[in-house]
Amino acid sequence: MGYRIAVAGATTDVGREILNILAEREFPADEVAALGPRRSLGTEISFGDDTLKSRDIESFDFGGYDIALFAMDADDARKYAHLATDQGCVVIDASSAFRMDPAVPLIVPEVNPAVIEGYRERMIIASPDAATAELVVALKPLHDRARIRRVVASTYQSVMSAGKKGMDELWNQTKGMYVPGQEVEPSVFPRQMAFNVIPQVGDFMEDGNSRAEWQIKAEIKKILDPSIRVSVTCVRVPVFVGDAESVNVEFEDFLDEDEARDILRESPGLLVIDKNEDGGYVTPVESAGDFATFVSRIRQDATVENGLNLWIVCDSLRKGSALNLVQIAELLGRDHLQKG
Repeated sequence: MGYRIAVAGATTDVGREILNILAEREFPADEVAALGPRRSLGTEISFGDDTLKSRDIESFDFGGYDIALFAMDADDARKYAHLATDQGCVVIDASSAFRMDPAVPLIVPEVNPAVIEGYRERMIIASPDAATAELVVALKPLHDRARIRRVVASTYQSVMSAGKKGMDELWNQTKGMYVPGQEVEPSVFPRQMAFNVIPQVGDFMEDGNSRAEWQIKAEIKKILDPSIRVSVTCVRVPVFVGDAESVNVEFEDFLDEDEARDILRESPGLLVIDKNEDGGYVTPVESAGDFATFVSRIRQDATVENGLNLWIVCDSLRKGSALNLVQIAELLGRDHLQKG
């Protein structure tokens, strides 16, 4: 007997990708329901060789469903999660709604699978921000070997996390640069996004950090180790899908760059592409459509006692968001629900 799965927010980019990955990985589901707001009722969505029609989440009966994968914004996740959990369905949520709740496990399966034990308290499991997910996958094996003291990360984030409106704004602004009369003023982003970079992802907080910067720091501490000191600068770049990060790591113990490469090559979810030659690294374009987190430009940092520099890239729609939810569902099913 397989699982009964609901995908909430199935008409979003992340929701559609969740359905694609469930089909690709042959998740043992007897039934999959596509859910969304009432305005999306009846919208057709592909699921492998089948086509699903979106159903109204407000009137949906979660009774008898095992897992609900939520690809909605934080406000909607808070509004609708209880509809599932009150009926015994476990929610795995992609938004920021529950990540910092101490009663909710925040999970990247390659990094901290054991904490999934705590899901029973609220019947909710949270998935981190896409930029956090790719970062901790690379940091975890290095932390196990040499203990990380400090991380300084600059993220180069695509417009995907701003949703369809953000992607449309980049597309239309880019066209408008070449077609007189079709210029597009910024509305989703605070400055022009086409042919530009913007040192802001999320609203600013009182201490000068953006919400995204605070979020990544808090999530690294919750997932990996609360003692790690973290500094983050988040930058939005004119890329549709795929995030990159330039990361400087200071360790308690010395870690040679060659040993670091070997460790990362043997670690789950990672691919090391690191050649000291033109093009001997991965960029967001090459990561598109791939499940892996890629690590390149691994080298010593001589400005600190035990330092390394890394370049990390992943498809933010896949590993950063949809794949991580499906991997959590696989972990939950294998170790706890044990169906299929």
